[in-house]
Amino acid sequence: MKNCLIVINTHKKESHITGQLIANYLSKKGIKSSFFCFDGFSSENPFYGYDFVVTLGGDGTVLFAARGCVDLEIPIFPVNFGEFGFIASVQQNEWELLLNDFLEGAIPIEQRSMLRADVFSVENNTSCFSSLGLNDVVICAKTAARTICLNIAYNGTSLGDFKADGIIVSTSTGSTAYSASAGGPIIDSKLDALVLTPINSFSLSSRPLVLSPTGEIEITILPSRETDVIITVDGQKPYDLKQGYKIKIKQIEKKVKLVGCTTEKFYDALCSKLNWSGGPHA
Repeated sequence: MKNCLIVINTHKKESHITGQLIANYLSKKGIKSSFFCFDGFSSENPFYGYDFVVTLGGDGTVLFAARGCVDLEIPIFPVNFGEFGFIASVQQNEWELLLNDFLEGAIPIEQRSMLRADVFSVENNTSCFSSLGLNDVVICAKTAARTICLNIAYNGTSLGDFKADGIIVSTSTGSTAYSASAGGPIIDSKLDALVLTPINSFSLSSRPLVLSPTGEIEITILPSRETDVIITVDGQKPYDLKQGYKIKIKQIEKKVKLVGCTTEKFYDALCSKLNWSGGPHA
């Protein structure tokens, strides 16, 4: 490995210092490094020409890198400067040890599934928006606490019409994010699945569904009082949807490569962040 891109989250002051330390460390090993500043939203793809990527931020910084790295099959070394660190699993006090192990091929590289969301307009049934996501796809009203109407189908079979604040389609990786806060199940990171989670459903009979990742979910925007509906993928900038628009969501073939995101770290994060230890905040 000869070239590394270091992605620095500009909202994390300590990441700038650590970024320079990592650049100096890599230089001693004969590896060139460049910096990219990430402020939370970016449509750029700065990952071409690099052998691996180091992210310095929270899970959101990793999500940004995943969208650009998955097709290039570039591994991501995610150092956590955020609050949760479910996928940014390398802690600040261990980056040097684990980075050395990674460069020597002595650390596991996890492969995580990603989703593609394609929006088709009602006018000519052509794709007008497409995006990749490691965590989730969210369809909801632009204004909070407004219900929308959706028809949801899986592999061509209708699951019915849903009236809710929105719907979340997540991967196993994303099951610990927005889906979990909306009452969805937490899925083991090694178990491939699609998770369909309603947001504040109008009907008490609506429940989260765990679906096979080989299928395709199709969501149609139905008429409702609330006409301002949006789609977001991994929490990035929203795209406006109209009545009759169809959204097709499916897993892509390629998987993103994450360094050090082991099962042990996954459950350690769950126990720590969700206070499963039975501590005073449980």
